[in-house]
Amino acid sequence: MADAADYPLTEPQQRAWLNYMRVYHRLEYEMNRQLQADSGLSLGDYTVMNALSQAPGRRLQLSALASTIGWERSRLSHHLMRMAQRDLVERAASASDGRGTDAVLTATGWTALKVAAPKHAAWVRRAFFADLEARQVTALADVLGAAYQTLLGQGSLPPPD
Repeated sequence: MADAADYPLTEPQQRAWLNYMRVYHRLEYEMNRQLQADSGLSLGDYTVMNALSQAPGRRLQLSALASTIGWERSRLSHHLMRMAQRDLVERAASASDGRGTDAVLTATGWTALKVAAPKHAAWVRRAFFADLEARQVTALADVLGAAYQTLLGQGSLPPPD
């Protein structure tokens, strides 16, 4: 008979993890497709712009932005170059650290985000929340919040400021 070490996840954990992975991969694909079709933005663009829109002055030091969105600095740098070519963001000397660099959401980027956000929110309501009851949404928010806190404590990226 096999012991627990042979199966590192319990049956409920395995089922939850597989369901999460199915949702994660499908959701990433569908969000990217929706954003491209409706707004001409990639999911990466939207992720960066959303984080910047919530920061003071719509700007964040690159290391803070990377930890906020869970990306490595090199991935972020490459993506910001592509976004800057489309005038969605710009790089500027850090407002808080003279040696650092900030990513700044441009006026063009802010406008693009304001146009994209209502369409994206409507899609999220239809594609993700439509078949969930209010109590399930609350439970899901609680579970995901707890999982995120555990991941921050166990992960290799620094937690966001």
